[in-house]
Amino acid sequence: MNEETALLYRRTAPPESKINNSRLYLAVFSAVLGNFNFGYSMVFSSPVIPQLKSPDADPRFRLDGNDAAWFGSIYTLGAAVGGLGAMLLNDKIGRKLSIMLSAVPSTIGYMLLGGAVNLWMLLLGRFLTGVAGGMTAASIPVYISEISHKSVRGALGSCPQITAVFGSLSLYALSLVLPWRWLAVVGGGPALVMIVLLVFMPRSPRRLLSLGQEDKAKKALRWLRGEHYDTHIEVLAIQNSIDTQDKVTLSQLATPRFYRPILISVVMRFLQQMTGITPILVYLESIFSHSSFALQPRYDAALVGVVRLISVAIAAALMDKAGRKALLYTSSMLMFLSTLTLTIVSLKASCPPGPTPPNVTLGLEQGSYGNPGASVIPLISTMVFIFGYAMGWGPITWLLMSEVLPLVARGVASGLCVAVSWLTAFLLTYVFTLLVDGYGLYVPYLWFMIVCVLCLLFNALCIPETRGRSLEEIENYFRTGRTFTIIRRSTVRSS
Repeated sequence: MNEETALLYRRTAPPESKINNSRLYLAVFSAVLGNFNFGYSMVFSSPVIPQLKSPDADPRFRLDGNDAAWFGSIYTLGAAVGGLGAMLLNDKIGRKLSIMLSAVPSTIGYMLLGGAVNLWMLLLGRFLTGVAGGMTAASIPVYISEISHKSVRGALGSCPQITAVFGSLSLYALSLVLPWRWLAVVGGGPALVMIVLLVFMPRSPRRLLSLGQEDKAKKALRWLRGEHYDTHIEVLAIQNSIDTQDKVTLSQLATPRFYRPILISVVMRFLQQMTGITPILVYLESIFSHSSFALQPRYDAALVGVVRLISVAIAAALMDKAGRKALLYTSSMLMFLSTLTLTIVSLKASCPPGPTPPNVTLGLEQGSYGNPGASVIPLISTMVFIFGYAMGWGPITWLLMSEVLPLVARGVASGLCVAVSWLTAFLLTYVFTLLVDGYGLYVPYLWFMIVCVLCLLFNALCIPETRGRSLEEIENYFRTGRTFTIIRRSTVRSS
């Protein structure tokens, strides 16, 4: 029945020219405002920590090394809580309401940050904005995939990450002109606009059909596709997909068909975080302040944000042309070369200087402007790292997770991936500042370099190339352990 329905859909679906995408784009824009907030709030600590660690900071919440570690890392702990909560809320109240509900912890969190009078308000505010970020990161991609049709699903599926990157860039840009309290005030705005817009957007047609509300599902599809769209065939395909889903048992999870794709997804999420992307983004200005640069750290952070936005757009364009594995190889190599360079530069900077040569001014040795060539190397290397990450291990990890995870186990497995990802980010982000303060930047950079080598090996040995493969072919690969090709026998089909 599943193949017959799919064939009927391909034969009878209306031409793409008869579909009006304008309202679909509006619904996607309304949803991805939550991802804008996610990107904005994740890097909020980057410009704020230097301000709160300075001697001029208010004594009530001046940060020492341990406080700064908690302020930067507690966001990821909140994201783990929010992500796991969203996995339950998506099935309980639906995708759209889960996204809207994320505005509550976001708004309260920014109110605490903006009006903080002591340290615990800062930490609680960061935690709540992290909860909101985890909720949106888990709910928005699902909502977009379920309201989009096949011809634009790939392009619209890249919008959440692009919007999150744009949110981070906006934070870096605003930090050039606004103090940290006003950054918190501005951060509360997008979530409120998101709620207002989403009130007028439809719920997921798949969610409505799963609740038995076929008339509402047809109305939602007609709103998304246009008044002249025939909803019958698409409703039939969605309903058939819902009807053919079975709950997975524990004994089934022990078979390679299930545990192999789940392990690949979990390890990819673990390695993605262990590359150091989250602490680098969270502490970007503090990292730059430890090195000699020709520009002020806040301007360097803004430049890195621009590079990140450009690289995400390039990755989205190449995703279905170059292939997943090729982009992952490129990503791993770029990150390895950049972290190798950063390790060497940081190690040299941490070594005690030798005797001062004659006719050399000591101020040029230690100042930011004495050696322009040396000062630009860490900035370029950081840009290369961000560019490499956004070309592969950033977006492809999420994409492969949605492709390889079995549909019947996707809820539990994706919740496990979210938990592993953000708990790893929390531990790494907390330890990062302690390592930098105790040993210097070269220690975490050396670790990130080793992880990039592991990423290369894992991609070579464990990750299949899924470009151009249907979900059925990918599932067959894990079921047989040998081939994507599905061999059909007439004698079997009768059963």
